[in-house]
Amino acid sequence: MIELFTPVELLRAKVSGKFIATVLQSLQERARVGTNLLEIDEWAGEMIGEAGAHSCYIDYDPPFGRGPFGHFICTSVNDAVLHGMPHDYALKNGDLLTLDLAASLHGIAADAAVSFIVGVSSSPSDAMMIATTQRALEAGIAAATPGARIGDISHAIGSVLAAAGYPINTEFGGHGIGTTMHQDPHIPNTGRPGRGYQLRTGLLLAIEPWVMADTTDLVTDPDGWTLRSATGTRAAHSEHTIAITDDGPVILTT
Repeated sequence: MIELFTPVELLRAKVSGKFIATVLQSLQERARVGTNLLEIDEWAGEMIGEAGAHSCYIDYDPPFGRGPFGHFICTSVNDAVLHGMPHDYALKNGDLLTLDLAASLHGIAADAAVSFIVGVSSSPSDAMMIATTQRALEAGIAAATPGARIGDISHAIGSVLAAAGYPINTEFGGHGIGTTMHQDPHIPNTGRPGRGYQLRTGLLLAIEPWVMADTTDLVTDPDGWTLRSATGTRAAHSEHTIAITDDGPVILTT
């Protein structure tokens, strides 16, 4: 399913996006050495409930998972990169933490992710990897103009990631979003320009470059959800929800 939204509906989407951005910013500020991942999940649930929003993850039950996700936010630590299920783990100094949050407010969903170092890091490679996903995200967003194609976004993202020397997994990537969290079109993190679905005004997209330091291969934790680097190396993930407008892409989750 691909949905297109009117200018009035996009105003509601902006509210949803701002809410997601506010929650993520608050959680990042509160996530310190010693913070438990289950605390972060609890805080996210409280903020979602107080806003009258609806979690996109609690009942999330796609074919690749193991039953409903059952938590409010994805918390991926170090070599975990996607769908990190919150569990009883206290953050340590230097941990690389990714928070990925999606929720629906006033009937329209927004989705965003941020990677950051907990406490103090002495690893330039971690900082470089996070910065590279952020630059790839910026490039992908810049390519998301009316009349462009999904391949143009993918190519822009992939060019940044490849130039930095990171291998690129295309199994999971960005996606359409709207009244539900995951919609068509799929947005691989590398691709050929000029190919794929043509972008139209009113389309909402979640663009999300992610990389693992030295592999494209993923392994799944016993929880059936958390995806990790097959080599045990660290990973990073950046994501925004954007709207395609006549004036170009508008970031909703800032």
